[in-house]
Amino acid sequence: MDTHIAPVTLEKAYRLINHGPTVLVSATHQGVDNVMAAAWCCALDFAPPKLTVVIDKATRTRELVEKSASFVIQVPTVAQLQLTHDVGTSSLLQEADKLERAGVELFHIDGYDAPFVAGCSAWLACRLIPEPHNQTTYDLFIGEVTGAWSDTRVFKDGHWHFEDASPELGSLHYIAGGHFYAIGAALEADTDK
Repeated sequence: MDTHIAPVTLEKAYRLINHGPTVLVSATHQGVDNVMAAAWCCALDFAPPKLTVVIDKATRTRELVEKSASFVIQVPTVAQLQLTHDVGTSSLLQEADKLERAGVELFHIDGYDAPFVAGCSAWLACRLIPEPHNQTTYDLFIGEVTGAWSDTRVFKDGHWHFEDASPELGSLHYIAGGHFYAIGAALEADTDK
């Protein structure tokens, strides 16, 4: 594992996605790995930590999540803009070499049977909480976070430090039609009021 990757306590795991980034969803089943981009991912609960993510019926990743009952949410960086766009606009159902063509490098973490995408700034391993009605009707999946990690160059001590990190480590925020924004300037509200 990269020397910049460190565990994040589960109590702080929600902070890895609380700023609304575009995420990558990865899953595996019976030797098939896949990664897709998702714009709609949200923290749901603190203890145990849970999140929601929308995974369309038309994706191969959804099938892998449903069959394996696990997945990983990761926060891609500005340096991964093209990779994120490519895995979000191509399908493993039509392109067997999708991950290779997009330049996706996968790695594994001991104790977790799911692929992790190298180069991201955060990773959340999740156990699927089956909610058939939500999954079928809304494409909405709930995951209990069972492990979390961050790139310490940009997230440490339970907080993002985008303002001190290389701009290449910023998070991506998808708008539409291939248009993304990188996270903006840090602003502080007066908390003494």
